[in-house]
Amino acid sequence: MADTERQYDIVVWGATGVAGRLVAEYLTEQYDSDVVALAIAGRNEERLDSLATDLTAGTEWDDVPILLGDATDPESLRAMAERTAVVCTTVGPYTAYGTPLVEACIDAGTDYCDLTGEVNWIRETVDRFHDAAVEAETRIVHSCGFDSVPADIGTALVQSFAREEFGAPCETVRIYVEDGSGGVSGGTLASFGELFEAAADDPAVRRALANPYSLAPPGEREGVDPGEQRRPRKDSLRGGWTAPSPMAPVNERVVRRSNALLHYPWGREFRCSEVIPTGRGLRGAATAGAVAGGLGLFSAAMAVGPLRSGIQEYVFPDPGEGPTSEETEQGYFTVRVLGRRTADDDPFTVEAEFGADWGPGYGATARMLGEAGMCLLEDDTDSPLSGGVLTPASAIGTPLADRLRAVGFTAIVSEATGAGSE
Repeated sequence: MADTERQYDIVVWGATGVAGRLVAEYLTEQYDSDVVALAIAGRNEERLDSLATDLTAGTEWDDVPILLGDATDPESLRAMAERTAVVCTTVGPYTAYGTPLVEACIDAGTDYCDLTGEVNWIRETVDRFHDAAVEAETRIVHSCGFDSVPADIGTALVQSFAREEFGAPCETVRIYVEDGSGGVSGGTLASFGELFEAAADDPAVRRALANPYSLAPPGEREGVDPGEQRRPRKDSLRGGWTAPSPMAPVNERVVRRSNALLHYPWGREFRCSEVIPTGRGLRGAATAGAVAGGLGLFSAAMAVGPLRSGIQEYVFPDPGEGPTSEETEQGYFTVRVLGRRTADDDPFTVEAEFGADWGPGYGATARMLGEAGMCLLEDDTDSPLSGGVLTPASAIGTPLADRLRAVGFTAIVSEATGAGSE
């Protein structure tokens, strides 16, 4: 057990949901009870008891304690936060259910990590709670799953290598979502729908989604980056065609926030973008056009209230539904990050590959969140920040890549050859 004054080291909040169960399963499979004192938490005692039984069956774990709470009951959340060193939460949509837990963790001085990709809610927590979390020396770390660990930690790997090998950071980083397979749960799509609901009702949310620097600290919410790609584009770093990435609106902003929180080690002129590579020639251009068109039509439909309601009711799976264990274990993903510097007489390009042989949204994400929690618990970080509303790169940094590499992820970085120039 880690040396803490709390009864538990890590509590998995929302453990009976699809993602929460996978996080709890991962932690009990990867670690012994004498390494981490784990508890699972939620509002349904019967389902928690059943999960605890499953977690201890055939393992060295004699017991996994359960804690009861309700996302709408701040006192129950505060009581839970006071008993643990770290909370890993999978309870979304975070816009609807996340704020009371953030408040409870700051009040209790409990570190926190989640899976949110809801830009509007991250912006809210930045504005409302960053200063309080800094004062409390409490780390509130958003987006510790597929949104946004590969992009954010991949960028940190590229920039760390560039500074060590060449003495300067890359001016431009491009994130390529190259390949992947895996299911999507109803909870994830519910969060996606919540974002469109919030944008339809609140002009402040629409402004946050329109500003590429909306997650930067107050007073620093402007810069040289134009924002995410929306149309097919010929790629200047690798050649070939690229399409917009549906994750770019959150991942790009998280990377920019990392740079700002760390006091701009990558420079104030730093640019980042995330895209989907579609290949070369006419076929690549056609594929890029199809992807861009499909995303555009889907976003347009989700922006219309009656169409959004119909999609959520008849197309999206219900919250609590998700991929099968087989789909989770047989999935995979590869994200490649290229960084380029041309300002010097000897330009260079750095390449990182980040991937895993598990479905990105669940099998891999469970490991990312679990290891982020372990990093916070053991203070296995490379960061000057002891508190605040943070990102994976600014709160933890490359030690998270080291831990993920040790449990089967690909996380490699080297000088690239054959890349084009900006």
